[in-house]
Amino acid sequence: MELSEVLRRRRMIRHYSDEALSPELVERVIDSALRAPSAGFSQGWAFLVLTEPEDRARFWPFVPTRATQTPTMMDAPLVVVPLAHEAAYVERYAKPDKAAANVKEWPVPYWYVDTGMAALCILLTAVDEGLGACFFGIQAEQRAGFKSEFGIPEAYEPVGGITVGHRHPDLEPQDSVTVAERRRRKEEVVHRGQWRD
Repeated sequence: MELSEVLRRRRMIRHYSDEALSPELVERVIDSALRAPSAGFSQGWAFLVLTEPEDRARFWPFVPTRATQTPTMMDAPLVVVPLAHEAAYVERYAKPDKAAANVKEWPVPYWYVDTGMAALCILLTAVDEGLGACFFGIQAEQRAGFKSEFGIPEAYEPVGGITVGHRHPDLEPQDSVTVAERRRRKEEVVHRGQWRD
């Protein structure tokens, strides 16, 4: 599929069939995340991949109720939790070729930015593979319990969860007119040469 078509089709899908994904397909989705850019090629991310029903069942109690109330959201056969790892950047930028840059003085925490880019790679790959996917948050008050449940080291922070699976056959196509009405106009968000209201 052409990239322009992948971008046009990308939507957050919350209504899945229970059709399984092949192990090869799961690996293609995960491998795409590893191709995301990262500051200093630090690759400060990790991914908790949940494919077994019992593991996915352990995950859902840590997700906001509004996500789990969506019909068949929990039927997605793949859940991926991208985790940001600040220490990877601290270590990388202590090396001689990067020592001039002080990670603690960065204007934004790029470990979250880069992990977000890896998450987007998963979302786009799902579309390219003919699947649906959805990114959603894990609430702050749930993080400690989630990390304890899955044995995640303290130094890793979840940025959210991603479900991936086949769209449910009853899922109606998104109304392109409604999307066009809700999408902010380019003139509202793109400022050329100078910020203009």
